[in-house]
Amino acid sequence: MKRVLLSAALMSFAAVASAQNYYQDAENPDMLRFGDYREPVRKEVVLPCQVGGYNVYKSDLHTHTIYSDGSVTPQFRIKEAWLEGLDVVAVTEHIEYRPFENEFGEYVNADRSKERDLNAAVRLAQKEAAYWGIFIIPGTEITRDGTTVGHFNALFTKDNNKVYDEDPVQAIRNAKAQGALVMHNHPGWWRTSINYTETERVAYSEGLIDGVEVMNYNEFYPGIIDRVQEKGLFIAANTDIHASSAEDFNSYGYMRPMTLIFATEKTERGLREALEAGRTLAFGFNTLCGSEDLLADFFNASVCVKHVSGEAYTLTNRSSVPYVLQFGDANPVHLDPFTTIRISGPLQCKVLNMFCGKDEHPLVDIYF
Repeated sequence: MKRVLLSAALMSFAAVASAQNYYQDAENPDMLRFGDYREPVRKEVVLPCQVGGYNVYKSDLHTHTIYSDGSVTPQFRIKEAWLEGLDVVAVTEHIEYRPFENEFGEYVNADRSKERDLNAAVRLAQKEAAYWGIFIIPGTEITRDGTTVGHFNALFTKDNNKVYDEDPVQAIRNAKAQGALVMHNHPGWWRTSINYTETERVAYSEGLIDGVEVMNYNEFYPGIIDRVQEKGLFIAANTDIHASSAEDFNSYGYMRPMTLIFATEKTERGLREALEAGRTLAFGFNTLCGSEDLLADFFNASVCVKHVSGEAYTLTNRSSVPYVLQFGDANPVHLDPFTTIRISGPLQCKVLNMFCGKDEHPLVDIYF
């Protein structure tokens, strides 16, 4: 009798579980769909909507696909960026280094003696981005020996086919002649310091460089913060992504690095103006880098202050950025995303995971 009751109970449970876990497809009555399945959703990186009267746009200014040496398509790269909360993506395939090209040629039996259109990846990305609402910055990477020459991203290019020159400085000049902005990539990669190569020295002396990566993938060059301040350049943090973001960042629990652009609008004009004015912050691995004023404004736009009594206050972090705060000479305290802490004393602190110089943290006056 017990076995019969147990069997009936199990059958009843299975029927309930089936009803809960599956639903009938709207178009095919013979097909059930797993009820707990969810379509991919965008993971929002919550930042202040505006800082100092400017909109905040999350960008990656250095990406690659199978059209140079990446392992995914341009379409995948754009959908991935949308899912991870980005607003702007620069498509920056290598001009000189395209290892997958021969494999494509073999697959389609193409005549590989013909010149390739180096704008193809940009066009595919733009078409995909129109669906997701991502703004595409057309660009390319001028790729020479990392030890003796260096790498440079040309942003807002008009025709990537006309950038290459045997002389890397001339290639940069060719990009600038199209109205491109040029970013110096991973300035310490394959080197023992961030000192200039001769090519970089010439490019900087001619005023050809508009910005520099202080963060690239998992690399961080604090000394670059001083350089961009001295020369009036924009600062950037980018993935330089080749594999999928899931493989390179998400599977380890990391948020991808990004360049925060403070612009009037998400258009070429608005984004260019912001980069030219140096209104950017580099954000990667829970660290923010940039000018002291912009860092302070960003912090105050992220944090809500309430007076409790006397010298007691609460600070509420309304953003996805964690903060490490030091009030006077006291031990640091953590203000994690979407949490509140209680503090006492003057509303002034150093933000230790913000850098406004190689060894400098901004001193922030916290405003109501």
